[in-house]
Amino acid sequence: MAVLLELPTALRDELKEPLGEIHTDVDSMLSDVEAPIVTVGDIVTYHLLEAGYRPDVALVDGMTKRERVESEIRESIDGFDHRISVENPPGTLTDELLETLVDAFDREGSVVITVAGEEDLAALPAVVAAPDGTAVVYGQPDEGMVLAIVDDAIRRRCRDLLSRMDGDPERALERLER
Repeated sequence: MAVLLELPTALRDELKEPLGEIHTDVDSMLSDVEAPIVTVGDIVTYHLLEAGYRPDVALVDGMTKRERVESEIRESIDGFDHRISVENPPGTLTDELLETLVDAFDREGSVVITVAGEEDLAALPAVVAAPDGTAVVYGQPDEGMVLAIVDDAIRRRCRDLLSRMDGDPERALERLER
């Protein structure tokens, strides 16, 4: 497992700025979404599944706000066509996570990527790797769910954030370009 990127302290505040609109209701959030859906986080994935939306790609780590999620939530994240496990330490993005994410977009059926470590930063590479129009949904702690619809502008923003991380941003971005 090769760590390609590490989150520098200087970027932490910037990452608190949501990539899209914050929602508290799944149905109203996804009422106009027709494209693939990617979820990042156990709670967001759980809420979509409970509302009857199965993400095309879901990234989960069994944690929320640094606490283990309840067993009801863990057990409900089931029924995906493919389940892949990867390692990704907190505050990083590994080669393995990026490759698995890109591969997930090319698979037939739904994919859940179970992360040993932390999936918090995965929304950034998901936006870069996803086809235009994809809905990337992730949690904004104590506020709701962020809906980021992938287009050139949001992809540029995420590339910029990734390029300012410590490590090998060039190699990471190469992995994500399709």
